[in-house]
Amino acid sequence: MQPTNWVHGKGSADLVRSILIVLSLCGVIVSALALHVHYSTETEPCSINAHWDCGIVNHSSFSVVFGVPVALIGIVGHALLETLVLLRKRGLFFLTALFGVGYSGYLSHIEAPVLGVWCIYCVTSASILVLLMLLGGGWWIAGRRIAAEAPISAS
Repeated sequence: MQPTNWVHGKGSADLVRSILIVLSLCGVIVSALALHVHYSTETEPCSINAHWDCGIVNHSSFSVVFGVPVALIGIVGHALLETLVLLRKRGLFFLTALFGVGYSGYLSHIEAPVLGVWCIYCVTSASILVLLMLLGGGWWIAGRRIAAEAPISAS
């Protein structure tokens, strides 16, 4: 029995899709936790020390874009990524994840130098986005190779 790789094996492609779905769902959950912190006035469990404090990050002026909490944008973005996986929109998935990584990188740049603290939920969400982008890029390339190798039917 020959091992299949993720380009040629249907089971492997399903595994990659499953991983992308689970990661997207994890992103929704982490973003929901950050949204809870945004609206909370209590001390959060993610307020660990002087360098890690989600409350400071999620209550800053940078936590809202046009009146919408960034954490809510994260929830919608991760849900969109999950939907794109379910619809098998490989290229659009990759581009959306790439945008998410870029925006998350911008927000990370604000956390440390401007606010002086990191948000564990934000860093986790950013890490999930990087994984989604990398796996999604491979998934997209694999889909293009499969399409290129498919026999052309005569009409």
